Amino acid sequence: MPLKINIIKDKLLSENWFVLRNFTYELTRNNGEVLRHKREVYDRGNGATILLYNREKNSVVLTRQFRIATYLNGNESGELIEACAGLLDDDTPEDCIRKEAIEETGYQVGKVEKLWEAYMSPGGVTEILHFFAAEYSEAQRANKGGGVEDEEITVLELAFPEALAMMKNGRIRDGKTIMLLQHAQLAGWLHA
Repeated sequence: MPLKINIIKDKLLSENWFVLRNFTYELTRNNGEVLRHKREVYDRGNGATILLYNREKNSVVLTRQFRIATYLNGNESGELIEACAGLLDDDTPEDCIRKEAIEETGYQVGKVEKLWEAYMSPGGVTEILHFFAAEYSEAQRANKGGGVEDEEITVLELAFPEALAMMKNGRIRDGKTIMLLQHAQLAGWLHA
């Protein structure tokens, strides 16, 4: 039986970059007890991410960019090594990830494989992230990548064993990237 939810208050806190709201709601437990909660919820829209991999070279293409939230939480340089990703805006997940791949990495991918979708921080963020993978080759390189005008992205082509080692030693700490690298290993696309 689904829980009964009664939203009592929905207060807009910010519409600066995305939307931050404060909710007060009642949750009726299965035993009939009513709990009252106050929670802030950040709505940044939904997104998509992709792991570009090359079986022949046993390699992956990742990106490195500054992330203010990690800098504020102890990441000294603020830079994070990640799989290519972006917000859907008005695009489908497939269209979004093709556009992000060429903007961020410079690779114009054709066929993409939808792997799954997941809530990445459901305690306070509404975003669903759509996960994809695609093989890449040098023939698909359309430009040098690096992002659009307000981004500073470094494109990294890494041997798969090196990417796994970076994950294990903490140089790769991005959740979506870790999930995609582990999936590539479990699926047998690439070898440690």
